[in-house]
Amino acid sequence: MRRPRLPRPHSLRGRLVLIAGLLATSAVLLCQLAGLAVLRGWLTDQVDDRLSHFRPPDRVYQDLADGGTAGLPTSDSALPSDYRVFFYDGSGRRLRTSLGGGTGAGPRLPERAADLKVTGTPSTVAAEGGAGGSGWRAVSYSGPDRMRTVVALPLDTVDGATTKLLWVSLGLGAAVAVGVVVLGNGAVRLGLRPLTRVERTAQHITEGALELNVPVEDPDTEVGRLGLALNTMLDRLRTALHRTETSEQRLRRFLADAGHELRTPLTAVQGFAELLIEEPGMPGRRRREAHALIAHNADRMSRLVDDLFLLAKLGEGDGDTRVAHREPVDLLSLAADAIATTAIRHPRHAITLEPLAAHPSGPERDLDVIEAPGDPHQLAQVLGNLLANACAHTPAGTRVRVRVGATRATAGRRLGSGPPLPSGTPVCVIEVADDGPGIQPDEAPHVFDRFYRATPLDPPAEPGSGLGLAIAAAIAAAHGGRLELDNRPGEGCAFRLVLPDPAIAPDDDAVAARHRQVPGWSSAT
Repeated sequence: MRRPRLPRPHSLRGRLVLIAGLLATSAVLLCQLAGLAVLRGWLTDQVDDRLSHFRPPDRVYQDLADGGTAGLPTSDSALPSDYRVFFYDGSGRRLRTSLGGGTGAGPRLPERAADLKVTGTPSTVAAEGGAGGSGWRAVSYSGPDRMRTVVALPLDTVDGATTKLLWVSLGLGAAVAVGVVVLGNGAVRLGLRPLTRVERTAQHITEGALELNVPVEDPDTEVGRLGLALNTMLDRLRTALHRTETSEQRLRRFLADAGHELRTPLTAVQGFAELLIEEPGMPGRRRREAHALIAHNADRMSRLVDDLFLLAKLGEGDGDTRVAHREPVDLLSLAADAIATTAIRHPRHAITLEPLAAHPSGPERDLDVIEAPGDPHQLAQVLGNLLANACAHTPAGTRVRVRVGATRATAGRRLGSGPPLPSGTPVCVIEVADDGPGIQPDEAPHVFDRFYRATPLDPPAEPGSGLGLAIAAAIAAAHGGRLELDNRPGEGCAFRLVLPDPAIAPDDDAVAARHRQVPGWSSAT
């Protein structure tokens, strides 16, 4: 059987008021009870002191021994006080003769002195008749000839005073309880007002208003620290939701772009395959042409799928995946090989290899050897993509310059594909610059996006997939560097592959640390 539980308030304000009321009432009652005990003890001590200073005169004992009562007082006026005096004779029998005034019941005393529990020390004795009245304080004295005397004083004054004080204490406790409930409710409501605002804001946030923040009036209070913690949690939640939405949008856009890119070669393969099936008697020349087109579009799809796999392997351009294979790569030799390969495919462009202008505080390096750790095949792919884009988006005869060197990263406003490098960081740079028309200002921020193709001056026979610069940016990020764009519309543009140079120590760690804290673009000069 379950034991019944006392109802309790569900709100924090109600619980605080209830607890404060109980504590205050208990404190008042405890203080009053302590005062009541002290007062009763003090009044009882006063009665005991009166008892200790009162003794019957010896003449009374003599008169009682002679068997007469002529010498005893016969009226209440003879002993005008609340004392009561009782006598026991030598045989231990209580005498009917007593002294004292008053009409109330006296103390309950035994008939025999042997049964008397009152001693020379004052003690409490109940009243006669078993009534619930006040008791008596009594003390016993020994007289001549084995006689005993009992002197008693009533405790009605003590009981009256303590009873009144008890009622006053109960009334005061009830008043305190009511006052604490009434005034405490307002005080708690006022004190919890910041928490109430936090509760309302949280309710609005749960209803969908995610842009709100919890109000923080005083960050040194518990509610203020709670508000700061909730705001931090909300900021992280909004950031996570934004990342999720951005990731979903990128995924949908990626699927749409990938489907669009694959649709054209897939449609061509399907069309030529159906043509071969429906026309078995096709002439040999046309059959070979259809086979060649099928192979060409299949190769195009294969290259597109390979690029997508490479992007996925490199963390989709986010720089989360590092290069598994690293070795010292001679960037000068890499640039020379890439220039030779590109010159064969684009003979109408003049491609030259030049040294990079060094930063005034840059490291002193032998220009015959510029090495950076990395994967030579991936870095060659980056340089090949940059050269192919420079030739595809510039008119015939445009000069393309490839610059290689070592310098230090500095603050700037160049567009980049990844987070900026701290200012002063030693870097190796491969720059591909051209004197062409440059990139349109509205197209420049999107050149590193997947499947984005800037409009070329002379459309090639076969457009690219739009993944070249995205792959190059992903490879740069995987090597701990970044890909930058210095665009000058009408005068040309320059792409820079910036790689950290672990062979040179930073020149000023303090400067580098300060730049890590300042948002902005970092680039190589």
